[in-house]
Amino acid sequence: MADEIDKDEFLETLRSQVGKTGSPMVARDPVNQSTIRNWCDAMTEHNPYYTIPEIAESGPFGGIVAPPAMLQVWTMTGLVPRSPGTNPAYGGDLQLGEQEEVLPEPSTSTYELLNDAGFGSVVATNCEYVFHRYLRPGDLVTGTTKVVDVSEEKATGLGIGHFVTTETEYVDQEGEPIGSMFFRILKFRPGTGKSKKKEPDPKVEALKAAGLDPDELLPAPEQPTRPRPQWNQDQEWFWEGLKKEELRIQRFTDDGTLVFPPANANPNTQSMEYDWVVSSGKGTLYSYTVVHYPQVPSFEYPLIVGLVELEEGVRIISNIVSVKPEQVTVGMPVEVCFPDTNSDDDIVLHQFRPAQPERVTEARTISDVTLGEQLPLCPVPLTPRLIVSTALATRDYQDVHHDRDAAVAKGSADIFMNILSTAGLTARWIGDWAGPDVVFEDIKIKLGAPNYPYDTMTFSGSVDERSDDGSVTVSFVGENSLGSHVRGTAALRFPA
Repeated sequence: MADEIDKDEFLETLRSQVGKTGSPMVARDPVNQSTIRNWCDAMTEHNPYYTIPEIAESGPFGGIVAPPAMLQVWTMTGLVPRSPGTNPAYGGDLQLGEQEEVLPEPSTSTYELLNDAGFGSVVATNCEYVFHRYLRPGDLVTGTTKVVDVSEEKATGLGIGHFVTTETEYVDQEGEPIGSMFFRILKFRPGTGKSKKKEPDPKVEALKAAGLDPDELLPAPEQPTRPRPQWNQDQEWFWEGLKKEELRIQRFTDDGTLVFPPANANPNTQSMEYDWVVSSGKGTLYSYTVVHYPQVPSFEYPLIVGLVELEEGVRIISNIVSVKPEQVTVGMPVEVCFPDTNSDDDIVLHQFRPAQPERVTEARTISDVTLGEQLPLCPVPLTPRLIVSTALATRDYQDVHHDRDAAVAKGSADIFMNILSTAGLTARWIGDWAGPDVVFEDIKIKLGAPNYPYDTMTFSGSVDERSDDGSVTVSFVGENSLGSHVRGTAALRFPA
């Protein structure tokens, strides 16, 4: 009963912050091209209205603008903590005067209460942006944050904790609204997450009953590896190429015939003289099947086996990855990849995934968009560099996004992508489909499975709403090997 009373009192203390608003947080610097460019580099964002003045001047904004998903970036605290209202970027017009009271930041106070109670780990779960206008270089952003809600104690997959929801209103140097953001995080105790129960091993239980140490007497279980491919010295060049992430195709030198798989003689002339060319790795899916049974422990099921027709004209059988069976279609563009397939250390295997979609570089109008239209599948390889560089580009220096030891100590399996990066990548993908002239009005996202390194997240989506006045709502999902990383919607406006 005492624990219940303590929880109730603690929750009451937490919720005493709800409805409170702190002093405005003035951006350290005005909106500037350098920060925009760093963001675009990390997100692989190529909209010229963000970085190329001579093109932006003739665009719909009449000059350079910042990507809308950068709204939160400008007032981020950064690596060195600072107080609200104490670091205006220029002129001092927005500096809080000495006679004005600097209000305590309620969200920070709430987080500190949770830290002191042992809820020291944090992960963002939801974010909803509303954009009133795009920011331009020279704009000075000020954000004022209010605590909207603190949940009761929840038992989640990550751990036991509390959800804290805040709302931030953003204004420019004239005090005019430019956007808003709902933001929800989970503050949880590391090591208290839900774990799947495993059936006890009879051998382990027997040794324990005899007073013996199973870890010393039983060999460590081996992770099953894929069956080792068989080849001889005549195909050594092909496998050596895969180690360099080159998909090599045999070419007979007498007439240039390309052959796959490698053959002893030219099927046309019987010549045995050959070399090889390095494939572009791009092609289309000619045919495929989905294997369900029998299941081999070293493979993941359902297993998609495809016949890929490469740009060079030959066809190759391989696994199709980073896509669900129901998303696969004959004729879909694919590209080669070299993921970790848990094979022997000296063997690299080639697989194929949906190809990176082509960017739409010309302005699309609402007449080009149809209700129910499917957005192109877009794989995002989750490299450590992507996770770290996008976190830094969003000015998020939380150690769980770049320091593996710190991330593990706080209950994570590895470093993981931050929610601002997820929002930026989502906007980049949708923008590439919609064209450079589209205007984002809002983005709403909810996070699920974390984006860990050495995985791939694949975006998919569709047009759920469409009006002749140019408004469109897109629903989307980004999935990795653990499940759904992000789900949400985006409201766009196309030129009429």
